[in-house]
Amino acid sequence: MKWLWVGVSFFSVLAQADQHILEEMKIIGSKEQARELPGSAYVLDQQDLEVFNYSDINKILSQVPGVYLVPEEGFGLRPNIGIRGSGTDRSNKITLMEDGVLIAPAPYSNPDAYYFPSAGRMVGVEVLKGPMTLREGPYTVGGAMNLLSTPIPAEAQGKVQVEVAENNENTLHANYGDSGDIYGFMLETYQHQGDGFKDIDRSSRDTGFDVSDYVGKFRLNTPASGDGRYQQLDLKVQYSDENSNSSYLGLTDSDFDADENRRYGLTDQDQMENDHRSISGNYVISVADGMDLKLLAYYNKFKRDWFKVDKIEGSGISGFIDDANAGDANALGVLHGAVDVIDGIDIKHNNREYHSKGIQFSLDWEFDGLGMAHTLTSGVRYHRDRMDRFQPVEVYSQLNGSLVYNSTTAPTGSNNRKEKAEATAFWLVDSMAVTDKLDLTLALRYEDIETKRKQWADTDRNTLDDPEDQRSNDTDEWQPGLGMTYQFNDHWQLLAGVYQGIAPVGAGAARGTDPEESTNYELGFRFSGDALSADVIGFYSDYENSVRNCSVAHPCSDGEDSGTEQLGEAEIKGVELSARYSVDALGMNWPLQLSYTYTDAQITKDSDDGNFQDGDNYQYLPENQFYASVGVVSPMGWDAYLAARYLDEMCINFTCNRSGIDNRYLETDTLWVFDLVTHYQLTESAQVYAKLDNLADTQKIVSRSPAGARPNQPRTASVGIKLTF
Repeated sequence: MKWLWVGVSFFSVLAQADQHILEEMKIIGSKEQARELPGSAYVLDQQDLEVFNYSDINKILSQVPGVYLVPEEGFGLRPNIGIRGSGTDRSNKITLMEDGVLIAPAPYSNPDAYYFPSAGRMVGVEVLKGPMTLREGPYTVGGAMNLLSTPIPAEAQGKVQVEVAENNENTLHANYGDSGDIYGFMLETYQHQGDGFKDIDRSSRDTGFDVSDYVGKFRLNTPASGDGRYQQLDLKVQYSDENSNSSYLGLTDSDFDADENRRYGLTDQDQMENDHRSISGNYVISVADGMDLKLLAYYNKFKRDWFKVDKIEGSGISGFIDDANAGDANALGVLHGAVDVIDGIDIKHNNREYHSKGIQFSLDWEFDGLGMAHTLTSGVRYHRDRMDRFQPVEVYSQLNGSLVYNSTTAPTGSNNRKEKAEATAFWLVDSMAVTDKLDLTLALRYEDIETKRKQWADTDRNTLDDPEDQRSNDTDEWQPGLGMTYQFNDHWQLLAGVYQGIAPVGAGAARGTDPEESTNYELGFRFSGDALSADVIGFYSDYENSVRNCSVAHPCSDGEDSGTEQLGEAEIKGVELSARYSVDALGMNWPLQLSYTYTDAQITKDSDDGNFQDGDNYQYLPENQFYASVGVVSPMGWDAYLAARYLDEMCINFTCNRSGIDNRYLETDTLWVFDLVTHYQLTESAQVYAKLDNLADTQKIVSRSPAGARPNQPRTASVGIKLTF
């Protein structure tokens, strides 16, 4: 009977018989709509994304205040994204969506997002914070992010874009679509390859990647001339695969200082192989004036095998880097290939398969009642996901600096398990125009989640492992919220909100483990003028129960790479500033953009186990981050833009800055990066461009996780051409 449960996402569409409903499912809408919401909202549209044509989501999101980013391999293949202090580890505490569909491989049972859609094929990005986040979920402590893929065009049109860059990097993005009176379609491919910018000791293998992505969209709808209720059915299918020579092993600080783009020969075999496929169907019917019903069904499958160094001489690679940084001659010799290791290099097949599926039902209703105009969104969602982990370990020796295969260890225990989750969510949001100036929004969300984990001691899965490793947990949470806007005049608006947020724990959590819970507040002002628009928003999150998800990339304090640990109570507060300004001077247009985030995040009460103490800083949360860009647009068909990104140093764990602690290897570096791009419009349908990413060729330690120092991408030159037809 549970499959009869259905749910809803908010879709910014109106069902009208005289126009098509766009199949792209938005959680905000346009920039103008973002400035009307009773909460912080930010939209990057197609025009924004086409300025620099970034393929790295980290570079794209650096424009958005209140969003935190920790690069890993330099290309944004597996980003670490946080919102308002939610934590960045594999983006596992934010609600990630593509076209309104949950897109993390298993968002409830295994929220770590080892899959991320190809950012280069997107036409928009929406970031939603504040009480309106309760429309989305399940992760509401920070916010939600929705990626918008290429829509079906209103008439026949297509695009071919080709870009080539240093290190044999090249990108092809092509699509074509058309619409008739009762149908529409769009076919698309995105291909991105490169050799990478690092060099592996004593190896001919590159450190690059090869990504292929394919999307098809199809629509059937009632004719515009129809007299009955408008109906529309959209189908979207997607397939992608990736092969990347990525590693978890970074560098010691001394080796980073000598050559930040070096990789140890121990990582010669490290490689990620994955494929992702998804299908979703959307049906909408306009049942009455101002009332739309919508049904969404979706299925995602993600399969990966990340073959990478896991242990060296019985020690985890993070601890081995720590020993080398401390001056351990044996550890340094092993990393450099100068010391032989017999049967002591464990390279694990991090082999996992994820499935997620769900069905959602929504009611969007505009009506008048109690003397006020109401916009009501309500619905439910039933969702199931699971993960199957079967991870053998290959044992190698290092002889004369080369890896030699010895044996394979069959997977048992934590390497041989299944985890699953079943969730039902309900939400109700009523936005009311109380007066001409005052809008009030009431929101309520409910989550009912069941998780289970089963672990085996044998490869045939006949014998269960230790009973303590067989886990199950139940969660049910009500989350209320209140938001408001007050329009002082045509230019100034006040916004305020308060809501209860949660971050559900994964299927590795033991029975009785509560989700992360926070009470979140925001207060700010918006200014809208002819040339200038600006927001200043303060936020404060009071965590009554702060939780950390354990992973291989970010193990918990006891070394566990699954399950959760309690951090204690915490407070996260800060200020977000964003502004856009456009002025005409010297016969040209000069667009300016600015965003800034200040954050203060600390544990405020010791955890029960004492591992986390009052005053501890949150990991990988910068105190200050900044983005600015200036452009010049000529009426002669050319333009140029210069962008600057600044990131403060960050603590990499919670012990950083404790009294008596040596922080030399517990912080990242501060970083300034400048990017330059110029475009020239050859014809109405042909444009060429050239850009320099990291103009000053500045490389710093931007992360020390999973194991060792990691740099940002060096200066990279590229040229491209875009043809539309």
